[in-house]
Amino acid sequence: MRAVKAAPVPTPAPEHPEWSELLVQAVKTPGVIAGAYSRFWNYSIGNQILAWIQCLHRKIEPGPIHTFVGWRELGRHVKKGEKALILCMPCPVKVKPERDESQDRERHSDVATKAAEPAEQDKNAAPLTRTRFVYRPHWFVLSQTEGKDYFPAELPQWSESQALHNLKIERVEFRHTDGNVQGYAAARQVAVSPIAFMPPRTLMHELAHVVLGHTEELHRMDDDNSTTPRDLREVEAECVALICCSSLQLGGEAFSRGYIQHWLQGQSIPERSAQKIFKAGDQILKAGRGEEIDLGQTHSV
Repeated sequence: MRAVKAAPVPTPAPEHPEWSELLVQAVKTPGVIAGAYSRFWNYSIGNQILAWIQCLHRKIEPGPIHTFVGWRELGRHVKKGEKALILCMPCPVKVKPERDESQDRERHSDVATKAAEPAEQDKNAAPLTRTRFVYRPHWFVLSQTEGKDYFPAELPQWSESQALHNLKIERVEFRHTDGNVQGYAAARQVAVSPIAFMPPRTLMHELAHVVLGHTEELHRMDDDNSTTPRDLREVEAECVALICCSSLQLGGEAFSRGYIQHWLQGQSIPERSAQKIFKAGDQILKAGRGEEIDLGQTHSV
């Protein structure tokens, strides 16, 4: 992260005095990194492309990839009759040690030990292995499985569908091949993984990327100096998720703190970022409550 000058967290609007304390705790109070970010194998670019090609050819919805057993451990089951995807995998194989011709000549020169020495060497020689790459049909994408699906967060005090409508943001199908990705945002669209660790928190995080103007920055990409660095984007978005989920009593504060501290790397939250966080959090909460918001000011400070 770019070096920032430490600054006190500004006081938000009078109706939300607790938000400042949440940001202070996000920096100082130890958090937890959710294991959901490491449940899936990080497949190579080649294997991801190979999976996409097979999905397109077979008209299967692309998505996270896992084995039959892996999906079962996550509480999902491969549908009956589904055919596995073929990926390239490393396979260790044993190989015989290469013979040393000079040693062979020495053995043949000693008639007394000619029969014993080769057997002794073969017995004591360390086994050698090499890695071969083979193609095996062991993998299935999310759309080939069945289990608990993602449902919109319709709470008594906040409605996801109403928030999306008022913010003019569309929720789309999750199609990322990396199962460790909880969600993503692009332009004015957000996607939440059906197997996300905490779907409401992920939704708030992705909504924040849009409301904070991060997706607009990435789409424009005309001035590097005006583009928020990725680490700061992640900090801002998760801070918004933290205050929104806390305001709605959805829990998960420890996981938000762990995520924020991971991206902060010991730095402070800049004054300007704190102001953006408070404003974006207020916009998202009001949008889900049906209150009037100004879309033209969603990410200005």
